[in-house]
Amino acid sequence: MDLSGSSLNRSQSLASGLEKTSHTWNKPAHSQSSSTLSSRHSRQIIKDWEVIDDLQVEMQGAGDDPQDRTAPGICEGYLLKRRKWPLKGWHKRYFVLEGGILRYSKNQQDVARGRVQGSLDVSLAVISINKKSNRIDLDAEDILYHMKAKSHELFYIWVTKLQAHRLYKKNEAAHLHSTGVSGVLPSANTAVNTKVSAWLQQSHNPDICVQGICLIILAATTKLNRHSSQGPPSVADSAAEYFDASDDILWGSSSEVSDESGLSDGSTTNSETPNSVVPKSTGRRTKLPVHCPDNSHVGLVAILYNNIGKDLARVSMPAVLNEPINLLQRLCEELEYSELLDTANNTSDPYQRMVYIAAFAISGYSTATFRNRYKPVNPILGETYECIREDRGFRLISEQVCHHPPISACHADSENFSFWQDQRWKNKFWGKSLEILPTGMVNVTLPRYADHYEWNKVATCIHNVFSQQRYLEHYGEVIIKNLKSNICTCKITFVKSRYWGSETNKNEVQGVVLDQSGSAIHRFGGLWHEGIFCDTLPTPKCIWKPNQQPKDYLLYYGFSSFAMELNELPSDLKPLLPPTDTRLRPDQRMLEDGRVDEADKKKDEIEEMQRERRKELGKRGEEHVPRFFK
Repeated sequence: MDLSGSSLNRSQSLASGLEKTSHTWNKPAHSQSSSTLSSRHSRQIIKDWEVIDDLQVEMQGAGDDPQDRTAPGICEGYLLKRRKWPLKGWHKRYFVLEGGILRYSKNQQDVARGRVQGSLDVSLAVISINKKSNRIDLDAEDILYHMKAKSHELFYIWVTKLQAHRLYKKNEAAHLHSTGVSGVLPSANTAVNTKVSAWLQQSHNPDICVQGICLIILAATTKLNRHSSQGPPSVADSAAEYFDASDDILWGSSSEVSDESGLSDGSTTNSETPNSVVPKSTGRRTKLPVHCPDNSHVGLVAILYNNIGKDLARVSMPAVLNEPINLLQRLCEELEYSELLDTANNTSDPYQRMVYIAAFAISGYSTATFRNRYKPVNPILGETYECIREDRGFRLISEQVCHHPPISACHADSENFSFWQDQRWKNKFWGKSLEILPTGMVNVTLPRYADHYEWNKVATCIHNVFSQQRYLEHYGEVIIKNLKSNICTCKITFVKSRYWGSETNKNEVQGVVLDQSGSAIHRFGGLWHEGIFCDTLPTPKCIWKPNQQPKDYLLYYGFSSFAMELNELPSDLKPLLPPTDTRLRPDQRMLEDGRVDEADKKKDEIEEMQRERRKELGKRGEEHVPRFFK
């Protein structure tokens, strides 16, 4: 993208293009700095602004490719909008970009009710951007919007979507102009046909005529297209929804935010992830034998308050607080999205490989989305778990290698990767929240490129432990390094939510891939329970989103389809398992079958046997030796 107006290759990332854009472009007159500023400061402000070109829509055959006429995915969420003259400051508004039309309201609830404060056709507007301040200005002569994004990542997403929607409108207009309108009009809608005929009769300018027809058709079908599509939209089309889901906090028109402030989009509160991928059938079970038990009667308050500040791994909990999944199986659960590692091993560019490794590191946290009512079963010393998945191309073995401190280890192999980690947990209760601090490292190797990636894990906290409004969050930084090459590193930030009840940055995650000099090569982000979007790849796209939850999953501990399969024990498999395998553990099997009281008694027996074995080893001066790990 440059002053000569040469066409931008559609496969290029808009974000990459913006980073390389010349800073010599001038901002339109409406956004130039005040005359009261110094001329030097004024020139600098003007220099920071850039005008986004029209991507040079090619009129020849612009509508030949059906994909060119596919409307880009809907982009919606909260942005800051400058108040209209003579008022000053910014206020928070909910924007929706759909079918090339940008409209806004005070909040998402107003959008749902059809209360729109303003709308603008982005194909008619000059788009100016300021990367330093994450500003976007849209100037359609009689309509002028000054907008600001909360973060650099969100800014690029909106710029990318604005340009995609403008290109869509241009291509649609070109297609209508070159082929006529009769073939694309909904024949059953006589009202629309009547309006189009009137436009054809009244207008002598072909461009204005086509533009007017586009607006009429869009006005009649926007809602129709959104609700009548067969199946979910593609990953690329729906990617923006992961950044711009609902915000439950209502902001009145009197709220003001400083020029430097930014407010992020919120996270969805729906019980099911929108547009999530439906997992393929594996022939395994799709539900547990019985529903999860009610544990609201358990005196959790007394248990926890008697152990404030202690490591809860040493505290025996009632079986009814457990889910029928062991911590050794939870290690395997982190491979639910192992296809990201398969993709990484088949990606030649080292920076893009790091993006997929990062997406895999994030995906492991999504399993906890609906899992805050129960905890995994603590494995006993020497307990093992083996998982062979021909459908996914990997096999895993995990083992409890130490009891105090509790350490679980696992190793998985595939044609495309090796994965291993040692998981060390510290659990602390702080009065209203339960904090889980992992200290082990995760490792992945890719055989094709001899890469060895290593990264840490972030803290997990369960808030409002004693309330029905209990929720879980992850926070902290993950640093991914390639131990075989220093060509790039990755930093992922799990954003800690605000304590005063705002939903605006709940479950937010941001990441950047850096080269040796520390320069950003790729940026990505989203919500760890909904999906991750990267707009700096050659083709901006959603690189990961969670699978669709199975039917009635909340009745089965909130398990995903993959989690449902972990403790399955087919009759032909049972005689092949060693006696140390988790699936043969009697208290966990009783819990899965709904025999909670029996499970509680058996759990006490197993724990007492473990204490006795430890005493015997101590008397002989011996230590436990793991079977499969050193």
